[in-house]
Amino acid sequence: MAFPLLLLSIFLSFLPTIISTPKPNNYYDKPISLNPIDACWRNNPNWAANRRALADCAVGFGSDALGGKFGSIYVVTDPSDDPEYPEPGTLRFGVIQLKPLWIVFARDMAITLKRELMVNSFKTIDGRGAKVEISNGPCVTIQNVSHVIIHGISIHDCKPGKPGRVRSTVTHCGDRQESDGDAISIFSSSHIWIDHCYLARCTDGLIDVIHASTAVTISNNYFSQHDKVILLGHNDEFRDDRIMRVTVAFNRFGAGLVQRMPRVRFGYAHVANNWYNKWEMYAMGGSADPTIFSQGNYFMAPDDPFSKQVTKREVYESGWKTWKWRSSNDVFMNGAYFIPTGWGSCTPFYTRAQAFPVAHGSLAPLLTIAAGPLPCVLAKPC
Repeated sequence: MAFPLLLLSIFLSFLPTIISTPKPNNYYDKPISLNPIDACWRNNPNWAANRRALADCAVGFGSDALGGKFGSIYVVTDPSDDPEYPEPGTLRFGVIQLKPLWIVFARDMAITLKRELMVNSFKTIDGRGAKVEISNGPCVTIQNVSHVIIHGISIHDCKPGKPGRVRSTVTHCGDRQESDGDAISIFSSSHIWIDHCYLARCTDGLIDVIHASTAVTISNNYFSQHDKVILLGHNDEFRDDRIMRVTVAFNRFGAGLVQRMPRVRFGYAHVANNWYNKWEMYAMGGSADPTIFSQGNYFMAPDDPFSKQVTKREVYESGWKTWKWRSSNDVFMNGAYFIPTGWGSCTPFYTRAQAFPVAHGSLAPLLTIAAGPLPCVLAKPC
């Protein structure tokens, strides 16, 4: 085991140079082939001719998310925003429609929302082929809906939204309280897939999955420069969150992150093939008896001798020894260590459609090298 890890450490030492150097056409072939989501679509030069095929590529608990697979294409041409009476061509006008839609962007654009964006069921927000940012205002809320896909968007520097009227469908506009300043808030929703996004520097969390949300996959995202990264569960008294099932896979947890990658309160989290780079407090945490299966991750601990532990339980030791937290085929570098607990199986018990191969943790840096929005060009592999 020592020799492969030595080779990997050498590879990582050259990684900044590798990333900045022009790549041959086949450079990404190996990580694409090992990453089942990317292998499903990225090698197809005609990806833009059938964008909705992406909906067949999710894995894990959110793999059944349809998004706008069975709807028409809606093109965002206008980056402006009106929370009450959105204009055709804007992002808000698309996401509030009652019918399924696959939403794309006519060009690069930066969108600053005036109030939180309420996404309706059966919607895909697909940023491929354009550089799309939602930033410097309230951001995305997925509440009391299902079958939503968000792909290839940068969501950063999100601020709390002021109280006011917000349209959530074409037939309903209601009063909203101040939003928290999350990048993406998933509330009482199911069949959600967040893939290949960049998330950073928000007022509250980057992704919150709360109030009995379930069937969620968070994959291929790049997280950086933030304190509370991913929260799974409303609070320690909200037992309805026991139904929560979340897959966190192929993400890169980059520089400047502090904690909650994820933090789980109830329910089950399968955390697989992610790359963790020097958190400040801890990587995975929890309270209220969650189950966490850490599989094939790469953990690079910070230099701080008091922050080497990957895991953190938010209760006294006597309360967490029966919790099922397991590690399998993870790699621990720079003194990182994981404290396992509990007994019995931690298997996610995926259906055949949800299951995916999980590589050894030594491959996680390679598998996540393309995390975040991809620079897709028409008529070329992405």
